[in-house]
Amino acid sequence: MNKNKQRFVHHDKDFKNIREFTVKSQCELLAFLLETLKDQSRNSVKSLLTNHRIAVNGAPVTQYNLKLYPKDTVIISKSAIRRKTRSNLPIIYEDDEIIVINKPSGLLSVASDTEKGSTAYRMLSDYVQQKDKHNRIFVVHRLDEDTSGVLMVAKNPQIKEALQDKWNELVSKRGYYAIVEGKMEKPSGTIKSYLKKNAQNMMYSSKKPGDGQLAITHYKVLKETDNYSLLDVNIDSGRKNQIRVHLGESGHYVIGDDKYGEPSNPIKRLGLHAYELDITHPFTKKLMKFKAPMPKEFDQLFAKEK
Repeated sequence: MNKNKQRFVHHDKDFKNIREFTVKSQCELLAFLLETLKDQSRNSVKSLLTNHRIAVNGAPVTQYNLKLYPKDTVIISKSAIRRKTRSNLPIIYEDDEIIVINKPSGLLSVASDTEKGSTAYRMLSDYVQQKDKHNRIFVVHRLDEDTSGVLMVAKNPQIKEALQDKWNELVSKRGYYAIVEGKMEKPSGTIKSYLKKNAQNMMYSSKKPGDGQLAITHYKVLKETDNYSLLDVNIDSGRKNQIRVHLGESGHYVIGDDKYGEPSNPIKRLGLHAYELDITHPFTKKLMKFKAPMPKEFDQLFAKEK
């Protein structure tokens, strides 16, 4: 009996009228498809691959023996999924185990219910498979769609599991630049609360210990004008929308954040950038530091405001 979870999804023009399945156990792609599509012949299943109608986690694939792992998402499309040529990838660092990029604002880290094609995952999958069609990448952590900056992916399941299993222990710094409305009441401070999700999938704070996930945010003012403040933010915990919620609840919304408030949007993007990730390699124990420079529009805003 096939226990794979199936959903029907509608989204961008590369992925119209698709079926989506979640992988439950490690296997090869062709075997998974044959088990999942029992009403189709082996040749017709193979033709789906040949005709570029299969994607794994949003990235189109054609190889029969591609290894699948639990929680992978296999997509079957009614039309061919175009492979996109990649140039000028914002790669900060790459070795045999990981890739680190400076993710642009407006790009999802991974596929969502409404967007499958335009993601950092697909961009990097296309990149590694140009070298070898059997290459894979694996999600280690995420950044919000509109947050730019340092994003790491793994190139094999062993390093992915090792990083994810002890992520909070291995990461020693998660640094962000945030531009908020107004002037902060203090030049530096710490915000601590327990974050919860409401019925609308929005995060909010509870001060009651244990009522949600503990979130700790430290900030320091770097620059300020009458209208805006540029903050150096470091977080002890990587909760969903943590910085946006904590700063917004303090009365200083991140600019461009129309999800949690109605702040101004002078740079036409969210004013949040992950500028540094420091992490200890789980196997070599070497400290690795990855940095992404401050976006030009951040600097330009404060130059204009002087």
